[in-house]
Amino acid sequence: MFTSLATFLLSWEKESESTEKILDSLTDDSLNQSVTIDDRTLGRIAWHIVTTIPEMLEKTGLLFGGIKENAPVPNTAKTIADSYREVNKAMLTEIKKHWNDQALLQERDMYGESWTIGTTLNVLINHQIHHRGQMTVLMRQAGLKVPGIMGPSREDWGQFGMEAPTV
Repeated sequence: MFTSLATFLLSWEKESESTEKILDSLTDDSLNQSVTIDDRTLGRIAWHIVTTIPEMLEKTGLLFGGIKENAPVPNTAKTIADSYREVNKAMLTEIKKHWNDQALLQERDMYGESWTIGTTLNVLINHQIHHRGQMTVLMRQAGLKVPGIMGPSREDWGQFGMEAPTV
């Protein structure tokens, strides 16, 4: 749970940069990649990350427009990445305008439970991390290079003059 807006903003900056790296690595052709026909596609998971930001934060009372949860998945990877940046920018503007450290302690009904706004912000970050992990597996299956996020990816080791660790 976040009790400091500054701490959230610092964490969010790093995590949103990581999400942008993943989204920027997608291609239009990769958006339909899935494990099975019963699972979400890579594009659907990416779009879910985008739409969850306004959906989740509207439940806290923070309104900033944005894309609705049931909006159709765009056909291009660029549209998804650009939409993420737009939603992110709008969210940060409204957070800085309307919230302070005390606001993070306020409780809201979130999915049938009572969460503080600080808890909601923590869940929002963890939600992105969770789905980025899913996306990297689908990216590999789609033949895409996975960018290093929490350390170098397999392809990144060579840039450091090192061999990737053995599997």
